[in-house]
Amino acid sequence: MILSITYTQPPATDLGYLLHKNPSRPQTFTLNHGKAHIFYPEATEERCTVALLLDIDPIDLARGKKGSSGDGGLFDYVNDRPYVASSFLSVAISRVFGTAMSGKSKEKPELAEMELPLQAKIMMLPCKGGEEIIYRLFEPLGYKVSVEGYMLDEKFPEWGKSKYYTVSLEGKVRLRDLLNHIYVLIPVLDSEKHYWVGEDEIDKLLSHGDRWLINHPEKGLITGRYLIRKKRLVNEAFKRLLEASDVADDEDEENEPSQNDQTERKLNLNQQRLGTVVAVLKSVNAKRVIDIGCGEGNLLSLLMKDKTFEQITGVDVSYSVLERAKDKLKIDRLPEMQRKRINLFQGSLVYRDKRFSGYDAATVIEVIEHLDENRLKAFEKVLFKFARPQTVIVSTPNKEYNLHYQNLFEGDLRHRDHRFEWTRKEFETWAVKVAESYGYNVRFLQIGEVDDEFGSPTQMGVFTL
Repeated sequence: MILSITYTQPPATDLGYLLHKNPSRPQTFTLNHGKAHIFYPEATEERCTVALLLDIDPIDLARGKKGSSGDGGLFDYVNDRPYVASSFLSVAISRVFGTAMSGKSKEKPELAEMELPLQAKIMMLPCKGGEEIIYRLFEPLGYKVSVEGYMLDEKFPEWGKSKYYTVSLEGKVRLRDLLNHIYVLIPVLDSEKHYWVGEDEIDKLLSHGDRWLINHPEKGLITGRYLIRKKRLVNEAFKRLLEASDVADDEDEENEPSQNDQTERKLNLNQQRLGTVVAVLKSVNAKRVIDIGCGEGNLLSLLMKDKTFEQITGVDVSYSVLERAKDKLKIDRLPEMQRKRINLFQGSLVYRDKRFSGYDAATVIEVIEHLDENRLKAFEKVLFKFARPQTVIVSTPNKEYNLHYQNLFEGDLRHRDHRFEWTRKEFETWAVKVAESYGYNVRFLQIGEVDDEFGSPTQMGVFTL
C-alpha cells in the first residue's frame, strides 16, 4: 500500500524539512505488522514527492500477532491486508510522520504553520458505502477530490465494481492537517480496524481531529466508524467534543440515536446539506455564487462567513421571503465592503433572466420539488442553456427514504408544498439526461444517514462543465 504527498512551491525540497526525512536518503522502519519504507521518487526545486510504502507480512500477522483473528482459519492467511490502505497505514503514518503531524519543524517552523499547495494520493483505499462517501468526508475539508474505481475483474464485468479506489486529494493546506485528516479518515472509509478499540482510541480521535472534527458535517459518521460503533465510546467522544467546542446549545438535533445504528448520531439534515454545498463550491474554486430559491438565506449566511466567496447572490420568487433573508443577513448593517459582496433580487427559475448569468456556480437546494414537473423543462433551459455556470448543484428529497418517517404513510410527500418527490433512480435518470443535453458532467452525492436499502434522505447532483 502506498501513500504519496507532493509539494509544488519552490524550493519544493523543503518538504524534507517538514517531514524530518532527507530526500536523498531512503529509510526503513520496522513495525509490528511489517516494514514502512520512506523514499522520494522526485525531488527538485519545483516539485518534490515523498512516498510511504507499507510492506505487510501476512504470515507474520497470522501467527498470533496484532491483526490476527486468532482462529487460525484460512482468512488469516488469505486476505487483502497486504495490498490495501487500511488502519495499518494509519499506524505507519503516525509512526514515521509523528513529528510532522504535531506541526513541529526545527529548521522551518514558519513553513509548518503555512497553508501549502499539497497533493496526496492513497492507493487502493477500501471504502464501505461507495465512492460518494469519499467526497463527503474529504470535500468539507477543502480538498479537490478525484476518485478512480476498479472492476472486480475486467474479464467478468457482470461481477460489478470493487470496493477499492485510488483517491487523489489536492488543496492548499498545512502539512500537519493533511496528515491528520488522512490518519483519521482511512480507517473511517475502511470501517474496520486491525486492533482492539478501547478508551485510548477516543484520545487519538480527538487529538488528531481537534482542529476540524467538530465542524465537519459528517462528524457522526466519522466518530461512529472510527470507534467501530461502540456506543459507550461514541457517546463519550461526542460528550468530550461538545465540551471542548462549547457549542452544546447548537446540538439539539444531533444527539438522537439513528434508527439503523444506535452508535452513530444524527446531524441536523439541513446542516449536513448546506455544509456539503459549501464544500463542493470550495472544491471547484467557485468565487461568484448564485443561490436560486434562496429562501430566508441559510446558505447565503454560510457563504458570507467565508471570504473565499467574493460575490454572493440570492434569488427567490417570494418578495416577503427575501425581506426576511435581508433581515437575517443584517444587510443594512454590514460594512460597505461586506455589503458589496451580497445581492438579493426577486426572480423565477422558470423564466430566462440575464441576471442569472456571470456566476461560477449556481445552487438549487431543495427547490425543484416545489415545481410542477411540466415546468422542469423551462427550468433546465434557464439554468443549463442560458445562465450556464461552470458548476450547478441541485438537491432534492429521496422518496425511498420516506419509509423512515413514522408520520408519513406510503405515497405521502414530506411537505404539503411539494409537487413531486423522486426515487434515486428517477433523479439520476433526470440528471444524466440534463447533463447530456447541455454538455455537463454529473456526479451524485448522498446527504444524511445512508440506509443500505433506501439510501439517504437527501440526494444531490453536482453538474460541471
